[in-house]
Amino acid sequence: MTRRVLATAFLLIVPLAIFARVASRDEAYAWHLPPGFPTPRVPAANPMSAAKVALGRHLFYDTRLSGNGRQSCRTCHQQARAFTDGRARAIGTTGDVHPRGSMSLVNVAYASALTWGNPSITLLEGQALVPMFGDSPEELALGSAAELTARLARVSEYQRLFHEAYGGGREEIRVDNITAALASFERTIISGRSPYDRYHYDRDDSAVSEAARRGETLFFSQPLSCFRCHGGFNFSGAVDFEGRSGQPPEFHNTGLYNLAGLLSYPSPNTGVYEVTKKAEDVGKFKAPTLRNIAVTAPYMHDGSIATLEEVIDHYAAGGRTIAEGPYKGVGHDNPNKSSIVRGFTLTPDQKSDLIEFLKTLTDEALLHDPALSDPWGARR
Repeated sequence: MTRRVLATAFLLIVPLAIFARVASRDEAYAWHLPPGFPTPRVPAANPMSAAKVALGRHLFYDTRLSGNGRQSCRTCHQQARAFTDGRARAIGTTGDVHPRGSMSLVNVAYASALTWGNPSITLLEGQALVPMFGDSPEELALGSAAELTARLARVSEYQRLFHEAYGGGREEIRVDNITAALASFERTIISGRSPYDRYHYDRDDSAVSEAARRGETLFFSQPLSCFRCHGGFNFSGAVDFEGRSGQPPEFHNTGLYNLAGLLSYPSPNTGVYEVTKKAEDVGKFKAPTLRNIAVTAPYMHDGSIATLEEVIDHYAAGGRTIAEGPYKGVGHDNPNKSSIVRGFTLTPDQKSDLIEFLKTLTDEALLHDPALSDPWGARR
């Protein structure tokens, strides 16, 4: 059985059992949420605990979770970059270049879907199996579950951490407990302490500039309609949280490409179509959060736009035009393009104001929060 098949098999099991064997010694967890943030929805079979979060943090930063011991989750999700990696496309531990860039893990606890183009991956516990054991593309490239658990069981720190999180002995060092702990830590990566938040929730008028305030007005204006895909407290598409009836994931074709032929987006980056094989889903990708967007360049699912200025140009044109080369085409005319992406006109000063607003979504406290940083130091 290949690692890809193994990961898929796990994903098929997860929605049915939701890691039913996972238990916690300390089921009480105190969320310290920013103003305006609801309580994240957490699977009943994997309740939050401080011990699981601590274990997950160690696992997240540990290169033992890669086949050759050279990469960790942090490699593609760096705290200083709002848990992205600064690359147009991610690179796996074997050097395999991925078709898409690493998505930010900021506020992933609220995400209704967890990847650029797969509506079926909705649980962090299951998603973790894809980079660990998937092989198309190679990410962490772990050979087998047995190899991973044996590797961790030899580390005294993990013997302690797994015991504190789950009780028992080395038998608790299992893949389901590993992914449950990783998911618990990732749910704590919450960003809501930006200048924008201080301005709106703390009533701190000095937190943002006049230019940023003008940019916010533009962002929420009908001509631009940025808020239609990047709305709510998370400046994203659909979110999920405790007490909310399920909101379906949202995916959009923004006219980034318009190739001639059957598929208007270059393979293998054809969006939701890769899963559904429906023609109307070609080019549809998830609208990511705009929180910390100023530190997560380059942009779009494939990193093909380098700067915020160029992103605004793309949307102002109602789709990107590529004049020459293999991706030649007028994105404005893509037949699947979202009706929201209609184009608009901005003066240079207005464009500058809009960028100043986007910069106010940078949460410096998150980027340097010790609770989210590497706990190993030089001990690994």
